[in-house]
Amino acid sequence: MILQRAEHPDWLSNAYLVVDRPGGHGVLVDGNGVIEPLLERVDREGTEITHVLLTHHHADHVVDVGELAEHFGVPLVGHEDNGAATSAFDGPVSSGELEIEAIPTPGHCADHLALLIDGADCLTADVLFKGTVGGTRAPGHTTFEDLRTSIMDRLMTLPAQTRLHPGHRGPTTVAAEWEHNPFVRVWRGLDEEGGDRCLVGEEDATLVVWAPDYDGTNKAWVRFESGEDAVVGGSQVDRNV
Repeated sequence: MILQRAEHPDWLSNAYLVVDRPGGHGVLVDGNGVIEPLLERVDREGTEITHVLLTHHHADHVVDVGELAEHFGVPLVGHEDNGAATSAFDGPVSSGELEIEAIPTPGHCADHLALLIDGADCLTADVLFKGTVGGTRAPGHTTFEDLRTSIMDRLMTLPAQTRLHPGHRGPTTVAAEWEHNPFVRVWRGLDEEGGDRCLVGEEDATLVVWAPDYDGTNKAWVRFESGEDAVVGGSQVDRNV
């Protein structure tokens, strides 16, 4: 199998080409506006693209995906609630020797899917990144509990050697995230929750986890006075209270 990514220089979002073998069959996953290297490889190796797949509807992942599917004359497949898709996953997608399973992973947004490829590689999109997790206040978000369930009960239960390919920046593995991801470690009970006070906007909260984010900033798990938990960008958190 061949898996190649293209990363947007500003958004840091990834688009992927997944191919069963050189000159074989493959799929394109998401669109970020800088997929020319992927298309060049498709043309150079004579790959037959069978589908364009979508992980979720956010703007930095669906650039020109309709035009891309039309260019190849293939279905644009995503979650049934993904308004950018023209057809929905109703089971695994086959492309040549590839089999791709859609795993519902809500939290970051309701239509979010992770894509498991041949049981060995998983495109986790914006739910789980190397060393961090997705936010729960993005457009179309669901709940913190959904995010935790998506990560701990669906992604972290994949075999430890499974390679994870996020929607932003570089790859990781289930084993690495199980051992080192600060959010996963607290969910596992290995590390204690933090208790410092903070402000999120004008709301009082407790800072449960403060960790590096994929873009060189920070990501925070916070708990509001109401008892609601959320994962937010560090720029939204005032720790000087």
